[in-house]
Amino acid sequence: MNDQTPGASAITPPPMPASLADTGLPMTLMRDNLLKTMFRMSLNHASELARILCLSFSQVQQLIDDARGEHLIEAMGTMHAGAMSSEMGFQLTDAGRNRAQQALAISEYYGAMPVPLDAYGDQVRRQSIRKVRITREQLLAAMGDLILPEGLLGDLGPAVTSGRSILMYGPPGNGKSSISNGIRDAMGDNIYVPRAVLHAGQIISVYDPIVHRMVEPPKQSGNALRVTGLRYDPRYVLCERPTVITGGELKLDMLELKYNAVSRTYQAPLQFKATGGVFIVDDLGRQEEPPQALINRWIVPLEMNYDILSLNSGEKFIVPFDTLVIFSTNFHPNDIFDQAALRRIFFKIKIDGPNQADFLKIFALVARKRRIPLNEEALIHLLQTKYPTIDNVYSNYQPVFLIDQMIAICNFEGRPHHMSPELIDRAWKNMFVRDEDILR
Repeated sequence: MNDQTPGASAITPPPMPASLADTGLPMTLMRDNLLKTMFRMSLNHASELARILCLSFSQVQQLIDDARGEHLIEAMGTMHAGAMSSEMGFQLTDAGRNRAQQALAISEYYGAMPVPLDAYGDQVRRQSIRKVRITREQLLAAMGDLILPEGLLGDLGPAVTSGRSILMYGPPGNGKSSISNGIRDAMGDNIYVPRAVLHAGQIISVYDPIVHRMVEPPKQSGNALRVTGLRYDPRYVLCERPTVITGGELKLDMLELKYNAVSRTYQAPLQFKATGGVFIVDDLGRQEEPPQALINRWIVPLEMNYDILSLNSGEKFIVPFDTLVIFSTNFHPNDIFDQAALRRIFFKIKIDGPNQADFLKIFALVARKRRIPLNEEALIHLLQTKYPTIDNVYSNYQPVFLIDQMIAICNFEGRPHHMSPELIDRAWKNMFVRDEDILR
């Protein structure tokens, strides 16, 4: 059974900061972020600011009081309060607006307070993917309707539970991508992802709604001015273990910090966003970068469990690397890697095509899903006439391809969905391209 049950109940959550000092952030940074947020979002109430800044109401009120003492914020009274609230309103003074603009000139980041990188490292260790334990039954259930070769689960299981790197290789069209997605689904639990982290005074955005799937936190209760529903640091977002999937578009610079010179802000690279989850490099060998170069970039993270990133200033720093990396390729590993690179990939699993019996199981499963009746004459023709022309080499994608082709033909010709040797021949024609010289 997975040690960490859905809902992250087995994971120690990041504790709620009891005071501003417990956030681990400099007071000047928090004050400037408050001013920038008020300036950019035109917010006037402590309750609104608490939600956006991801602090408690009392902590935001303390920041406001400190800023009032510096004549950066002034009270507006209750004239702008809503009918259901008598909450005091606040606004920036001229000095406050000037300070906000000065701070924005340094960095356009505003909103959620960041988490110090060291504190995030502690949380990464608490929710490490290497603590996840998955049973054979869970892994099989996550694979859905995939018909897997005998013995494959016995190879995949130890690879997944180790949290180490995996290389899946074999001929195209046999489900390597689907298996990778099944591994991701088998994780089944939730972790805490920081909205942003802080290092050397620089804020790096981490939470990405495209990568991270948020899990609804407990309902808030009680006074709306106080966050009482959350039982963890609201600077984090409760998410499913993340999955980043890249393919032929992957470039080396996508694995480095992204600095926006206009907004003067940083965005975390893909593998950092995948911390605590799965990073899938699909179609390895199809990228512009040579596979060897991509693997070389991963040598330190794969061996040392940390990564090294660089700020725009050139300063290098260490970040946690707690990610199950899955490489998937149609090439033989010896053709694209040297032995030093292969040594650093912990598990190497070949994904072969199905045998005839498994091919027929897949074919029948697809036919049932597509609601097209099986036809014995068509199947005999397929197995005895067509497949011998390609040395009886079966692939997992072929049943879907052939059946969808036959359905398309029937739809065009206004016939009921069915199989026949004639339709098999017409579908087969589109599955391969004959080698021939094309006159130009």
